Amino acid sequence: MIEQKIVIADDHPIVLLGVREIVQRDGRYTVVGEAVNSSELVSQLREHQPQLLITDFNMPGDSSYGDGLKLIEYVLRNFPSTKILVLTMISNTFIISRLQQLGVAGVIQKNHLNKEIERALTALSNECRYINSSSETRSKTKQPSLIEDRFYSLSPRELEVLRMFVTGMSVGDIARHLCRSNKTVSAQKISAMRKLEIDNDQALIKYCIEAGQFT
Repeated sequence: MIEQKIVIADDHPIVLLGVREIVQRDGRYTVVGEAVNSSELVSQLREHQPQLLITDFNMPGDSSYGDGLKLIEYVLRNFPSTKILVLTMISNTFIISRLQQLGVAGVIQKNHLNKEIERALTALSNECRYINSSSETRSKTKQPSLIEDRFYSLSPRELEVLRMFVTGMSVGDIARHLCRSNKTVSAQKISAMRKLEIDNDQALIKYCIEAGQFT
């Protein structure tokens, strides 16, 4: 059996090392290139034309390729013969469903990296898409009136930033789209998180989706 070529991309060296070791244990695949940002990722794809790309969802991007959904859409459009496995810490139905609609080969949760990549490689070697078997965690019950009050406290610009962030856009993408600086967009996002009493990006996306504010 001919080994299939893989390019892996993540801006965290430990994750790159872990993915590389898992792939190297699997005789059906070989790592031919690595990248730590979106420009390197695209360069590696052009050079090696791999059968598979394993990439982080949130990559350091640039104005050409971006990250998140923008980067995934670019790769799918320009490298249609390359299957994509997406690594992410995000666990919400909106973004995962969107990735599946776009046609990625699978979505892998980073907290189950070892187990899921092995399963995904097996599925892909059998010409199947990988379906994440882990169930979505149920949200805590929240008082609707409290949620509504919190969102009313946000400024129009904070709401605008959150709306774009929830769709998968990075701070850099939002800044370019709105013609604001990264620093301004980041400050507006942090201010909104403070008002909503949320302390991390994953919780922010989950909170907004479950509150039904941008759906």
